[in-house]
Order: sequence, then structure tokens, then C-alpha cells
Amino acid sequence: MQLALLVPAFEYQSIVGTIKDYGAAPLLPNVEKYQDHSKYYYFHAPGGQVFRIVNSVNTFPKSGEGYVYDADKASKYGADDYGMKKYIFAFLKRGPNRSLPKEEATQLQNAHLQNIMRLAEQGKLILAGPFFGNDDLRGIYIFDVETLEEAKSLTETDPAIKAGSLVMELKEWYGSAALMEVAKIGMTLQKKSITD
Repeated sequence: MQLALLVPAFEYQSIVGTIKDYGAAPLLPNVEKYQDHSKYYYFHAPGGQVFRIVNSVNTFPKSGEGYVYDADKASKYGADDYGMKKYIFAFLKRGPNRSLPKEEATQLQNAHLQNIMRLAEQGKLILAGPFFGNDDLRGIYIFDVETLEEAKSLTETDPAIKAGSLVMELKEWYGSAALMEVAKIGMTLQKKSITD
């Protein structure tokens, strides 16, 4: 399978060697002659190589291509110089107490969802959701907190944790500070609340 890779023109000279090392080839012949006439260059590569290419070179514009550094937003979201920050991931796993009567299980699920909304409104919970399937790994939380201890104290407010229906595994994670905008954007997309 062949996949396409889009490269900003102003980044071309600095990364073309790395791209070709991974087996990618220009879609246009003699691509160098188009440098003054195109904003982007297109390459194709075996599908398994595209991920390695993207993770080996910086193919994203730094400025001048529609992206402008926003110092106020970076400060507000706690971004470092790379636009990144630390989060705590909480992996929700199947707990020992899953054999509840249907009515009690429904009430517990509603309380679990209400707690999610409360943590989100406090700005502590950035993202939450269930995994598909019926595996032991049931869902995920992403917390905007500094320490594992604080994340642990937040997970312990979850009625499903208290009841033993779920258990948590916590991990520190370094990712884009743009995640801080996900909840705000999400509110503009939903017609119904998860607690309805």
C-alpha cells in the first residue's frame, strides 16, 4: 500500500534527505525545479514507512504558513517551548465487583458519568471516554494535574472506583497542550449531555 506525505515547501531542503532515506519518492519528477512555484511537495512511500518518516522529521510549519505563536494561549494552557505539557492518564480497568443487579449497575453508571462532568467542569479532567469491546480495559481519563497523587485523589471520587466496579492505572504523559481546548470544542458539538 502506498501513502502520500505532504511536506511544506520551506521545509523541503532540510528534510528531503531523511524522507528519501526511508524509501519515499517525489510524486512529481524533478521536484526541485518546482520549489519557487509550490507551497507543498508530495511524496509517496510504502505505508509502513510513513509513520517513521513523520516521526523522524518536523514537517509542520513553525510560522508564516497560517500558524502564529500565541504567547497568551501558551501561557494559559501551560505549554512549554515545544507547545507540550504533562498530563496524567488514568486507564480504567474492570474491577472485582462487577456482578451488580441491573438497577444498581445503572445507578452506578449514572453516578460515574455525573462525576466525570463534575471533574470536567472543574477543569481537572480534559478528556474521558470508553474503549470499544469487552476487554478488561474499559476507558480512559486524561487529567490536567501535576502529580500522580493528585490524579489518584481525583479518581477516588469516582463512585465506580469506590464500588470496586473499576480500578485505575495512572501514567504520566507528555503531549500537546492543545488538548486543553478539546473540552471547549466538544461542548459546541454535542446535542445531548452524557448524563441525560
